[in-house]
Amino acid sequence: MPDGSLIPQINGPGGFPALVLNADFRPLSYFPLSVWAWQDAVKAVVLDRVSVLSEYETEVRSPSFSLRLPSVIALREYIPAARRPAFTRFNVFLRDRFECQYCGDGQPAQNLTFDHVIPRSRGGRTNWENVVAACGPCNLRKADKLPRECQMLPRATPRQPTSWELQENGRAFPPNHLHESWRDYLYWDSELEQG
Repeated sequence: MPDGSLIPQINGPGGFPALVLNADFRPLSYFPLSVWAWQDAVKAVVLDRVSVLSEYETEVRSPSFSLRLPSVIALREYIPAARRPAFTRFNVFLRDRFECQYCGDGQPAQNLTFDHVIPRSRGGRTNWENVVAACGPCNLRKADKLPRECQMLPRATPRQPTSWELQENGRAFPPNHLHESWRDYLYWDSELEQG
């Protein structure tokens, strides 16, 4: 991760991202983690839309001022979470913790499909209460059968999650890259180690 010594990376994709927190100092989203490109973070700082909580060692300069790149920012105005999360493939996978609901195997999102518990060919709907994450082999094995016909019952009854539940599930999947200045803001309510 950038530490100030990798100045050429400032213009590269993903260089010096800023963790974005809501006004209550919690990330807007845990998975995917709410981050902004350094350019967007600097613009928000200049427009006084955010408070800077932590900075990188690297600066950007213009003829009239210089600014250390923000690594953690908090919005000045609170943005409430959506009451009802959108019904998307990704949110179904997140609700089901990226696990096949038939065999229990954890999979990366690109290896999962979604399965209609009651097949569409039998009147099943495409909604929270009838769609689950499934690995390819289980989805093929179940095909257009009812769960009781093939002895493949979902591990959990599919239902619409709350935004809070999706956020909590997302916390279980740490992002690929964590700058050390982010850790206090991502895991501030986790139990401390005793030593």
